[in-house]
Amino acid sequence: MNACCPYLYFDGQAAEAMHAYQQALGGELKVLRYSDQPPGAGAAPPGCEPSDMNRVMHAMLMFEGGMLMCSDAPNKAMFEPAKGMSVNVSFTDAKRAQRVFEALSPDAQVRMPFGPTFWAEGFGMLVDRFGTPWMVGGGFKQP
Repeated sequence: MNACCPYLYFDGQAAEAMHAYQQALGGELKVLRYSDQPPGAGAAPPGCEPSDMNRVMHAMLMFEGGMLMCSDAPNKAMFEPAKGMSVNVSFTDAKRAQRVFEALSPDAQVRMPFGPTFWAEGFGMLVDRFGTPWMVGGGFKQP
């Protein structure tokens, strides 16, 4: 296996979320909407109304050391929020980890404030304003 990458689903907020993640993590972002499909490439997903064609069909953020991918559910009825998982990002530098945590924090539900632990110089957990759970850490130590 060459990579393991989280694939996130949103309810019409995928582009906004990925731009926020690009601000936090850096990297190159590509966004493809349902309306970007070339003619004859295939029909819209089942239940997709003309108003849903601006939803994101696929987005990919490639940043140093990782990648995130996502899409919007084709319509509101098909969306389910993330449960039972977290996107985990780890950095060798605790200061960079703290900057990422702070960039993800506006309007987030902080589950564990960023700070030193017995296993890392800095670690924190939150659910961002888009509903994505995150674990962010840096400067890991041997417990």
